[in-house]
Amino acid sequence: MKYVLILPDGAADEPNPDLGGRTPLEVARIPHMDWIVANGRIGTVRTIPKGFTPGSDVATLSVVGYSPERYYTGRAPLEAAARRIPIGPDDLVFRCNLVTIVDGAMVDFAAGHISQPEAEQLIAELQATLGDDKVSFHSGVSYRHLVKMKESGWMKVKCTPPHDIPGQAVGGHLPSGKGSEAVRELMERSAAVLGNHKINQVRRDLGENPATSIWLWGQGGSPRLPSFRERFGVHGIAIAAVDLIRGIAACVGWKLIEVEGATGYLDTNYHGKGEAAVRALDEADFVAVHVEAPDEAGHNGDAAAKIKALERVDEHIVGPVLEKLRTLDAWRILCVPDHPTPVRLKTHTAAPVPFCMAGGGLVPDEATSFSETEAGESDLHIDPGHELMEYFLKSGRES
Repeated sequence: MKYVLILPDGAADEPNPDLGGRTPLEVARIPHMDWIVANGRIGTVRTIPKGFTPGSDVATLSVVGYSPERYYTGRAPLEAAARRIPIGPDDLVFRCNLVTIVDGAMVDFAAGHISQPEAEQLIAELQATLGDDKVSFHSGVSYRHLVKMKESGWMKVKCTPPHDIPGQAVGGHLPSGKGSEAVRELMERSAAVLGNHKINQVRRDLGENPATSIWLWGQGGSPRLPSFRERFGVHGIAIAAVDLIRGIAACVGWKLIEVEGATGYLDTNYHGKGEAAVRALDEADFVAVHVEAPDEAGHNGDAAAKIKALERVDEHIVGPVLEKLRTLDAWRILCVPDHPTPVRLKTHTAAPVPFCMAGGGLVPDEATSFSETEAGESDLHIDPGHELMEYFLKSGRES
């Protein structure tokens, strides 16, 4: 049996007046996802347990079959796993966004989706200026980086994700709690380092958002996850551009495949990811493909871009994968977003998300298209979310 998981990040949405009361999934031309629904099952899954902040870290752990209540230690440690950054038993790792703050407001949580060379230079400058034997800066992808604080496990800091406060004054959302003074001080000191940096001067001249500061959040200690093979008995491969998903893959023992031009943004190499997934099926029992683009479009409040991203996922990834699978004797495919990122809200919500799956042993229902409405009307609703993976792998099959 071959299994494929397609993760269009943030694809779920809400009815949008600008789309005639429909969602991007309902507007998008996604014939291959619709085929999965028509020939398989559709339902909803609650990926964000009660009490957890809706984010891709918690939601993706649920989707791949790991209870966040049991295994989640924070977002940043998962990203650190992708970078092979060692985390001591008393260390804390923070996600470190390069952001644009103007007149005290969060103008851009991604600093204009700053380029990789620019970001690496800025992180290197922050390390040279602010790094020491306790605090270290680690370069990631575009605006997404990490800060490790040694021997800081005693801290009990509450941080707000910057993508949750677009356009809002940051003063009421600064880190708080035990040890937060040091975190806020580091953020304040970063503004002095970055403010007049030559890279930001050029970005301003070009009309691009400068990286005016760092924003720390998503902190936690080292995660300990059993392997996917141990839990489910199959060998996995992951195709992803963002460190969070790559880190989860590393923690559960999936092999990672690099795809040239995979950016973690709207301009990612959809075709290359689809080709890589098709090839990976010759090597592994289980292939996971993550695409960040729908989530980024949601955060940007851009419905047209979200629709286009969904259509590209369907055409260049779901379509070729389905074509390959249908030449095999035994297979299953699952398409599921991690969480909603409604265009209207520009941030995540904790609402259940739709999923669809098809393949051997699954009895089709009467639905015909992949959408939030069709999923809500089904009789298949999975809660807690970490049970979805076992359902996908084992339901309808003889034990």
